[in-house]
Amino acid sequence: MTRIISSLADVSDAYDALFVDLWGCVHDGVTAFPEAVAALQAYRRGGGAVVLLTNSPKPRAGVEDQILKMGVPTDAWDTIATSGDSARAAMFRGAVGQKVWFMGEWERDAGFFTPMEILDAPQEIERVDLKDAEGIVCCGPFDPLADPAVNRADFLYAKQRGLKLLCANPDIVVDRGDVREWCAGALARLYTEMGGESLYFGKPHPPIYDLARRRLAALGRDVESGRILAIGDGAQTDVAGAMGEDIDSLFITGGLAAQETRTGHDPDEKALNAFVEKENVAPGYAIGRLR
Repeated sequence: MTRIISSLADVSDAYDALFVDLWGCVHDGVTAFPEAVAALQAYRRGGGAVVLLTNSPKPRAGVEDQILKMGVPTDAWDTIATSGDSARAAMFRGAVGQKVWFMGEWERDAGFFTPMEILDAPQEIERVDLKDAEGIVCCGPFDPLADPAVNRADFLYAKQRGLKLLCANPDIVVDRGDVREWCAGALARLYTEMGGESLYFGKPHPPIYDLARRRLAALGRDVESGRILAIGDGAQTDVAGAMGEDIDSLFITGGLAAQETRTGHDPDEKALNAFVEKENVAPGYAIGRLR
């Protein structure tokens, strides 16, 4: 049974580190949530480590720049692990070939192709048209408001050629303010449903958790799974990913599942229980908003 709590402080003493989702938990894609920022600052003052664990396709530096502009200060977190960094490493190791067809918004996602000097002999990557591609790199849709089905013709052609799709953000949707947008995960899901092969590197898949643990270790923190709490608003990303890693989770119900969980200040208990049963997940705790 998921326990509804009133604040992070109710349970935070049991954990040495937090893996915290960003979008929907710490900000809404436009501005930071002051109560969430204050909760993370208080946790760090008590000696805990905060890893911002995000399915953003951006490199770590890009996410840091983005959240600072939104009002998330540097004293609210210790380090950042992005699905973009995890996916970039795979791309530069040749996971989908050297010549790739890029899907996304270039002005936003160009940093994804910044060379990673930490790799031994990274492969040179060339962006090409789909007809010349050896694989697909998907950071998101060309139009985040368009139905993913608009890509069916290109995906059918890619599938017939046996191209793999590297998904840099497994999220299906996000809410930018009051507007719901499609993410790369929706395109990867469609490609898989059509018979293509998609490679995932963000939550709930293991590579991003491996990266988060390495980032913790770089801080001098060797934290056992039982002392890590994952926080997020995605049932099939944040909560399912935590379950797969044997990590406890705090489900933020006021994000993507606000309507289903009837969240006002906090979720309706009956609606919450029905939702997690339907999603086949088992968060240890739930709260309306991170505070």
